[in-house]
Amino acid sequence: MQVDANRFSWFEVPEDIKKLLILAAQNWENTSESEKYIQQALSKSGGNSEVLVAAYRFFYYKNNYLLALQTAVKVLDKIKEEEQFPDNWDLLQAILVNRREEPKIRLYLNAYAAAGLVLAKLGEIEQAKEISIRVKDIDQKNDFGAGILLDILTRPPEED
Repeated sequence: MQVDANRFSWFEVPEDIKKLLILAAQNWENTSESEKYIQQALSKSGGNSEVLVAAYRFFYYKNNYLLALQTAVKVLDKIKEEEQFPDNWDLLQAILVNRREEPKIRLYLNAYAAAGLVLAKLGEIEQAKEISIRVKDIDQKNDFGAGILLDILTRPPEED
């Protein structure tokens, strides 16, 4: 797989980390090799959001749902700390509703919805439903796919 380094010019990360991400993409077919590059990028990035998102996508598409979930939670924790979000959902929901168009809040909602998706894949259906309901209540336009996931998770079984 050939990867054009210029396609990643928008990544705001140091060149050495960008090269590791490119190496991961170039070695996609060799999971252990590509994961080694992702892990190196993660360890060097200091929790950079763009690297965390790239790692989440990598783990998700490699069907490594536990690492995908851990990475989504890291994104959530990072933003929660930076924004000093409350632990109480009712208080947090009000903040998210009022600020839902801000890029950092959109990333938070996206990571939260992604965590719900991964939890569903891991069989944690009730947790996935709860997250989907929460995100759907904030996201009336369904930008984050929580409504679709909720529909799938709550659909009655098909009759024979």
